[in-house]
Amino acid sequence: MPLPLLLPGLAAALALSVTLAVTIGPVNLSMLTVWNIAWAKLSGSTGTWSAAEENIVWMLRLPRVLLAALVGGGLAVVGVAMQAVVRNPLADPYVLGVSSGASVGAVLVLGGGWLGFLGIYAVSAGAFAGAMVSFVLVFLIAVAGGRLSPLRLVLAGMACGYSLSGLTSLIVLTSENRELARTAMEWMLGSLGGTAWSDLGLPAAVLVMGTGYLALSGRKLNALLVGDETAATLGVDVGRLRLKLFIVLSLLTGVMVAVSGAIGFVGLVIPHVVRMLVGTDHRRVLPVAALLGGVFLIWVDVAARMSFAPIELPVGVITALLGGPFFIWMLATQRWRSKDAA
Repeated sequence: MPLPLLLPGLAAALALSVTLAVTIGPVNLSMLTVWNIAWAKLSGSTGTWSAAEENIVWMLRLPRVLLAALVGGGLAVVGVAMQAVVRNPLADPYVLGVSSGASVGAVLVLGGGWLGFLGIYAVSAGAFAGAMVSFVLVFLIAVAGGRLSPLRLVLAGMACGYSLSGLTSLIVLTSENRELARTAMEWMLGSLGGTAWSDLGLPAAVLVMGTGYLALSGRKLNALLVGDETAATLGVDVGRLRLKLFIVLSLLTGVMVAVSGAIGFVGLVIPHVVRMLVGTDHRRVLPVAALLGGVFLIWVDVAARMSFAPIELPVGVITALLGGPFFIWMLATQRWRSKDAA
């Protein structure tokens, strides 16, 4: 599909998805009401809607929907680049163990009250700190042999991921807090509930800057797909590039996990869907993945909060139920070929 048609179409789909998702809930709202309230808040004007409707739109639903768009886009972009960096079509944003480190940090806050002085931001701060600790550990292990190779990155990520997952389980099982297992499970499966406007600034900034950097590195990412030796002959400093990408992707993943928990399958499935649409050129794949990932997670979040209302499911449950069968379908229909995998 031509990119000049696909990008505006996805941008329009994203804007429409944001609006429709805000209208859906226990209290149904019209699209016009949503637009009027958003415009009034941005322009300082007033309207005829009720205070309850204004609070539902502006304080509860709109920040949550926007965070879903940011996290979905961020995870999809990271998945695209990660599959190129480690040259593995099964790689996702969590292959380097960042989510396991974030889980340790979050559980320490939830169960032990660490970083309590940060108030409502304590869990996110703890998760981000844990993610960065995991990043440092993986980096130190991966470069121990003097070369940051894809295989060493994956193996180091797996080793740290399993170890940190075990540490998370140990903390949960030995805690005197009876509710910790439930709250930790909900966090680790991902949730966008309770999102405030103050939660959007950092993910938005990191997503824009990270995606911009990756897009500017699109030619180099393409070169990595054909192998390190070929990339080197094209003038790419492979070791230096992989280190920079590793840092950028770890930061992107750490921020997204910190604000939403570990939402799986978005960064695995969306990159393959995008490559089916536009090919393997990262200059085309990255912007399309950002938009499609945002649209996808918005509607997954709607399903999570409405499917079993008033019970709200963790977002990761829905992504797993959708992503697993879809990935199997791609394999069964042979649409997933080695030439389309990064």
